[in-house]
Amino acid sequence: MNRLVLQAWAAYGILATFAATADAAGGDWSSVTGPLPGEPRIIGEHGAACLVGAVQLPPEGVGYQAVDLQRNRHYGHPDLVDYIEGLGRRLEEAGIGPMLVGDMAQPRGGPMSYGHVSHQSGLDVDIWFRLDLPPLERSEREGIEQPILVDEATGELDSTRWTSQQAELIRMAAQDPRVARIFVDGAVKRDLCEREWDDRSWLQRIRPWPFHDEHLHVRLRCPVGSTECVDQPAPPPGEGCKAILPTPRPEAMASPQRRLPAACAAVFAQ
Repeated sequence: MNRLVLQAWAAYGILATFAATADAAGGDWSSVTGPLPGEPRIIGEHGAACLVGAVQLPPEGVGYQAVDLQRNRHYGHPDLVDYIEGLGRRLEEAGIGPMLVGDMAQPRGGPMSYGHVSHQSGLDVDIWFRLDLPPLERSEREGIEQPILVDEATGELDSTRWTSQQAELIRMAAQDPRVARIFVDGAVKRDLCEREWDDRSWLQRIRPWPFHDEHLHVRLRCPVGSTECVDQPAPPPGEGCKAILPTPRPEAMASPQRRLPAACAAVFAQ
C-alpha cells in the first residue's frame, strides 16, 4: 500500500472517501487552480470544508521555503499565512532553519485527490523536520527527500537525525495562541516530554499521531468570527505525557463517509 496515502489515513483515524466528498460539491477540487475572491470564509470542519478568500503563501520568505510547489497546495486562510511567516521570522532570529513548508490547502480548500484527509479548511500546514538545507531555487524544491526520524521496528527516535533544533522548532510552533494542535509521532512526543522546559503548557497541544515521523502538522483554531468554521474539541487537560505508547501503523481502517457542507457547491462552481 502506498505509504503517502496510508500516512494520511492513519493520521486522522479514518480512510478518506474522496469520491463521496467530491460529489457533494460537484467535482474534483484539485482541478480548481485559483482561490475564490471575497472576505475570508471557512465553511465546515478540518476534514470536510471549503474556503473563500484564500491567500497563497509566497514560495519563500524570511526563515522558510515552500516545497513541492507544483502540487498547488500552498493556500490558506490569511491567519495561517501570517502564522507561517511569523514562525519563519522567529526561527531566523533563533538561527534555526530555514524551515521547509509542505502542504497547506488547495486554492478553495476541499478534499485532495491524494495524501490527506484534512487540509481542507485552510488552517492546516505540514512543516518538515528537515532543517539542513540551504536556500534553494524553486525548481530544486520538488521531490526533496523527507528523512524518517523514527525507527519503524523499535518505535524510537533516530539519534543521528533528531536534534534539539527540531525540538525547539516544535516548541516555537506551538507557542502561538492560534494553534489548536500539532500532530507528531509518539516517539517525538515522548522526547519532548522528557526534556526540561521552563514553560510546559504548550505540551498539551502536541498530540501523538501515526506517520508524523518526518514532519509536524500544525492546525490552527477557527478564526474569531468564522461562524461557519467547525473546530475540534479542545485537547484533554494536562501535558499528555503519561503512558505515551508507540504510535501504531495500521494496515487499514474503516471510516464513515464525510460530506462537504452544501454551501461548498457554490464555492466550487464559481
